[in-house]
Amino acid sequence: MTLVDSRLSSDGRAHVGGPSLPQERRLVTEIPGPRSRELLARKNSAVARGVGITLPVFTDVAGGGVLVDVDGNSLIDFGTGIAVTGVGNAAPRVVAAVHEQVDRFTHTCFMITGYDSYVDVAEALNRLTPGDHDKRTALFNTGAEAVENAVKIARSYTGRPAVIAFDHAYHGRTNLTMALTAKSMPYKSGFGPFAPEIYRAPLSYPFHDGLSGPEAAKRAIAMIEKQVGAASTAAIIIEPIQGEGGFIVPAPGFLTALSEWATANGVVFIADEVQTGFARTGAMFASEHERLVPDLIVTAKGIAGGLPLSAVTGRTEIMDAPHVGGLGGTYGGNPIACAAALAAIESYEHDGLVARAGEIEQIMKARLSERQASDRRIGDVRGRGAMIAVELVDPATGEPDAALTSRVAAASHAAGVILLTCGTYGNVIRFLPPLSIGDALLHEGLDVVAQALEAA
Repeated sequence: MTLVDSRLSSDGRAHVGGPSLPQERRLVTEIPGPRSRELLARKNSAVARGVGITLPVFTDVAGGGVLVDVDGNSLIDFGTGIAVTGVGNAAPRVVAAVHEQVDRFTHTCFMITGYDSYVDVAEALNRLTPGDHDKRTALFNTGAEAVENAVKIARSYTGRPAVIAFDHAYHGRTNLTMALTAKSMPYKSGFGPFAPEIYRAPLSYPFHDGLSGPEAAKRAIAMIEKQVGAASTAAIIIEPIQGEGGFIVPAPGFLTALSEWATANGVVFIADEVQTGFARTGAMFASEHERLVPDLIVTAKGIAGGLPLSAVTGRTEIMDAPHVGGLGGTYGGNPIACAAALAAIESYEHDGLVARAGEIEQIMKARLSERQASDRRIGDVRGRGAMIAVELVDPATGEPDAALTSRVAAASHAAGVILLTCGTYGNVIRFLPPLSIGDALLHEGLDVVAQALEAA
């Protein structure tokens, strides 16, 4: 039985992750168990109805590749808090850094009195993000907040109003980011009107459109030029691999062509790497797969091992466009979150997690592609690193099969695997295991999903 700590496990890999938990799937009650059902009843009486829970179990402790609920069930974690705990839950480096910072001070507001960890994180992001040009960084709390500030910065720099987002995009739940987000339910329905001057262009979606990257880019650029105009466009914002939209990987050349068009027309190119950043895709940032150098890059989720932190990093001349005091926020770059981020970044760089994401990709794609060969309901297997998806379809028509997807997820949950779905049509199963997961647990989780698909 492998225990999670910072030593080498029996398979020779240095595991990083929370307390010494047995890395096993173990069910001692039905899912959810009695204590989780009790807490769910309390949640329903105390928490707003709009705050849902995908899998109604309540966590007691988590680490490595497992989450243990209050009933003692140990579940395989293929969700990582939606790609947040890439270094593992309660990762030792992160826990130690947080404890040390809490003992010193919890908050001053960086806009009132500064502290070194904010500067340290900014320097790390300036160094790590694509491109060797001069950069600056500003820190915030959430991905949506960082996206909003990236748009503010781009508009300040260009003096233009329009922002181009893409089909299937997800950029957040605030008013502006809901306007950027494509999917109505559950993110936008009933919450309008939304921020103006947001326009949507067609994405490269190889499974559905069959276009090459340059062909798909030509189609998108034609729409932008005809319906918006380059002279009115402040920014293009795009996820290098779409997250909530279905883990869509654009065809090679699509992102590069958009970036080149943006540069030629004085448009700021923003890469939203909130979900794809920090080793998740087998590179520190997904932009690197296309040798893409964004003008601005937005990060959050995996940046701080579970603590709320986000950032906008980019070219100095663009980042410095807003006036002094124009960027900030009471909690942005909180010292505890900054300490956690520095520890998480150390893990990404020194614990082999970029390479580990590549290993996870090889295992998952091999298993899922083998399954696809004998199951016509699996229309597509795609993704990079530890960000892999299967798109489920009706084999007779090729239409999205959201009902099948829901059944597979529910059966996986009942069998002790935390599994998330996504996609504009609700027919994509996404796999986001922590980079600290061991091979045996990864295979077992895939076995459970395969059994759920068979039963469905």
